[in-house]
Amino acid sequence: MLGRNRGAPVDKIETVIGPNTSFRGRLVCDGSIRIDGVCEEGVIETLGNIVIGPQAKVAADLIAENVSVSGAVTGSIKASGRLEILSTGKVWGTVDVGSFLLDEEGYFRGNLAMKDEPEPPDFGSISYDEAEDSPAEASPEGEEPQPAEAKIE
Repeated sequence: MLGRNRGAPVDKIETVIGPNTSFRGRLVCDGSIRIDGVCEEGVIETLGNIVIGPQAKVAADLIAENVSVSGAVTGSIKASGRLEILSTGKVWGTVDVGSFLLDEEGYFRGNLAMKDEPEPPDFGSISYDEAEDSPAEASPEGEEPQPAEAKIE
């Protein structure tokens, strides 16, 4: 009785677009979505997760908590959580996510923005002119650079 008023868990897949299905338009739901077919254009939006299967071809904007791509996606992806592009996955587009995972052999081409982006470190006042005078750079041509000597007292 305690759990009756709770909504469905967002990781449970409630909507499946099968491998022999093609659609275009706007798909909006609360639960997770799996796409194994083709979406020719549109928007797919959910409070849950979106899973793009290995044979799927999606030309749409995706909005979800987490997105997992094993197929091909062209369009923007907004995920408050994580975008993972698995080894067979390919993504072309603009991505705005909480975290990003690209498996080896996965493909991504586009722009990536991550939420809560940290500030880059301050490297102080190192100048590139000083670096060129280092012992490795000062070696005569054809000779191996010699390590710098340090005195420890």
